[in-house]
Amino acid sequence: MDNRTYKRKIGDIGESNVLEYMTSRGFRLVVKNFEVHNVGELDLVFEKDKDIYIVEVRTRKYNPNYPSPVETVDSRKRRKILSASKVLIAKYKYYDRNIHFLVGQVTHNGQGLVQNVEIIPF
Repeated sequence: MDNRTYKRKIGDIGESNVLEYMTSRGFRLVVKNFEVHNVGELDLVFEKDKDIYIVEVRTRKYNPNYPSPVETVDSRKRRKILSASKVLIAKYKYYDRNIHFLVGQVTHNGQGLVQNVEIIPF
């Protein structure tokens, strides 16, 4: 298996786990992988109590010597998320909604077995 395929597989596992985590807590999925040409993609978008939750999913092998998944959402990535969010807000007419930005931090053991899922605001 090439490296890209492995990364995509691990990323899909992370997204599935965050999706399950959020829906089990009463969040309703609005859209998955909302792509904006030449800008980027919003991994998961949820709605709960009229609020909108945009979740960037980061899945990494647990290693205390490396940055945590949430630390990998740098200022450049945040700008892309904000730009894509503006398109999402216009498309779904979310002008009167509170928008929350979250990171779905997923750690795994190296073989894809999820060890922890955390949702952290950013």
